[in-house]
Amino acid sequence: QVQVVESGGGLVQAGGSLRLSCAASGRIFSIRPMGWYRQAPGKKRELVARISSGGVRNYVDSVKGRFTISRDNAKNTVYLQMNSLKPEDTAVYYCTLEVVTGTIWGQGTQVTVSP
Repeated sequence: QVQVVESGGGLVQAGGSLRLSCAASGRIFSIRPMGWYRQAPGKKRELVARISSGGVRNYVDSVKGRFTISRDNAKNTVYLQMNSLKPEDTAVYYCTLEVVTGTIWGQGTQVTVSP
């Protein structure tokens, strides 16, 4: 069974950095698009960043220039480097893996940015 597991969340002061990691495991036969979503309390879940199987990156406007998504295909792992963090980045961050039959979601990792 295919699954993804996130790590790297935590508490950081505004202006600081964190790197999230997401490892995919199971029967994955090809490079698939992966991404990061986040959901803050009382808000809808939003797509933060996505990287296609060919390496094309997309970001939500609010994180452009601060966050970078990357992947290591040999390890089936995707990363989200988050710099210049702001309190409004506080949320649960979820990793996704797009497969033929749908999207696999991780359990989420909490990111908290203090003022």
